[in-house]
Amino acid sequence: MNQWKNFSKGLIKENAVFVLILGMCPTLAVTTSAINGMGMGLATTFVLVMSNVVVSLVKNLIPDKVRIPAFIVIIATFVTVVELVMKGYVPTLFDALGLFIPLIVVNCVVLGRAEAFASKNTVWSSLLDGAGMGLGFTMALTILGAVRELLGSGAFFGMKLISGDALLLFILPPGAFLALGYLIVLANMIKEKTA
Repeated sequence: MNQWKNFSKGLIKENAVFVLILGMCPTLAVTTSAINGMGMGLATTFVLVMSNVVVSLVKNLIPDKVRIPAFIVIIATFVTVVELVMKGYVPTLFDALGLFIPLIVVNCVVLGRAEAFASKNTVWSSLLDGAGMGLGFTMALTILGAVRELLGSGAFFGMKLISGDALLLFILPPGAFLALGYLIVLANMIKEKTA
């Protein structure tokens, strides 16, 4: 497979949020602001890249019967690293993301890439796949967070841009569904025009 296509498919063509509709739990829960979306996306990207590399390295050593539990242990190791680093160096973001950081372990994007791609491909291809899928996930969460933050509080990355009343609905859970729905429609329109 062409390595550029391998990397770029996660950005647009197979974007986990806008196209595959995967990882909805953190997508809808933590994207109340752009910084939260970006933080969760980057944490997930790190876990995706590292777990893909390790799974690709040890794929021939893991018996088929324990393949999925082994992948979960590998993923959980990197999630623990992310959790400890965030807690130590960015405690405000760690507090904002809360329970959703440990839930990266069972995020279907991460486990799906380990099973569908990394367990069948080379280390380099797996690294590029994890990076592309992770950056696409980060981009989607950041865009959704930015839209919700701008419409819900009139701010962008915490900087107040619009004074006065905002649409509080977009900071609340129903606003996440509305904003995501419109962004999926927009992504599909762009995808159709570029195809």
